Amino acid sequence: MEFGITTFVENTPDPTTGKLLSPYERMSNLMEEIELADQVGLDVFAVGEHHRPDYIVSSPAVVLAAAAVKTKTIKLSSGVTVLSSDDPVRVFQDFAHVDLLSKGRAEIMAGRGSFIESFPLFGNDLKDYDTLFSEKLELLIQLNKSEKITWEGKHRPSIDNRGVYPRPYQKELPIWVAVGGTPQSVVRAATYGLPMALAIIGGEPARFVPFTNLYKETYKKAGHDPSKLQLAINSHGFIGDDSQKAAEEYYGPYAYVMSKLGRERGWSPMNREHYELMRSPEGSLFVGSPQQVIDKILYNHELFGNTRFLLHMSVGTLPHASVLRAIELLGTVVAPAVKKALEKAT
Repeated sequence: MEFGITTFVENTPDPTTGKLLSPYERMSNLMEEIELADQVGLDVFAVGEHHRPDYIVSSPAVVLAAAAVKTKTIKLSSGVTVLSSDDPVRVFQDFAHVDLLSKGRAEIMAGRGSFIESFPLFGNDLKDYDTLFSEKLELLIQLNKSEKITWEGKHRPSIDNRGVYPRPYQKELPIWVAVGGTPQSVVRAATYGLPMALAIIGGEPARFVPFTNLYKETYKKAGHDPSKLQLAINSHGFIGDDSQKAAEEYYGPYAYVMSKLGRERGWSPMNREHYELMRSPEGSLFVGSPQQVIDKILYNHELFGNTRFLLHMSVGTLPHASVLRAIELLGTVVAPAVKKALEKAT
């Protein structure tokens, strides 16, 4: 199993002081986080795309290009690229640059986007939410396979036997499809034979088993080699040396962000009772000591048989030193213990 970090590079008020970091300070902290993740042996670091004031990265490829020259082995991915509102040609070119700078460590995690700010910003109609993604994903896949392309669609000007450059260091860029539990998205990823990243940020993970089963069944029926199937589980969480201290430190920032999003989307505000329920062994929140997180990752692996686990730590602003320590614990304690347990099981 591969282990990694995802982040939206939040810049929300410190829950204790109410102060905001400057965008420069937050970006500097991000670079330190990615460098440390590389140093402690994590496999992936993924940066999300947003177009709103509480998340500061609108172009993951630019950030990952900077990280490429600061790291040695870690894979550098978007998490996600909002493909629906972008141009697949530019997405491919941008990540080909990251791949060249990193000597073959770039990945694209493509998604439809759970936030919609990019649609009006770039002149897209939300009524085309699904067709935009399906058409642009098809184009991105073709770009990845062929140096020259002829293509015609509904949402982008046609391409007549044009070359797209530069080509990446890898023969093809790994393209993952990120889904949030929509069966249509699951089937699309499996039919194309693409790796799938499933975000589980609420409820009980066991309720998502039908989605991963659907992915595996569709993948096989589409004629793809089951031995090449890749499935990632992406969950919120935070690791500390002490379980209760970790829970206390994470609750304030987490509750702030989830309650804010709740007001925007009609969810109930986050309270401590719900938070503790989510931290339970069968819940979706990976917050606690290394051993608690190890046990929960192994429990989820029994459910899904996933090949990658991605921990989204910075839901809200946490002390930078605490984030670095959590990354260190994930890379040096949690990941090795889980890998050892899985090796014994086989």
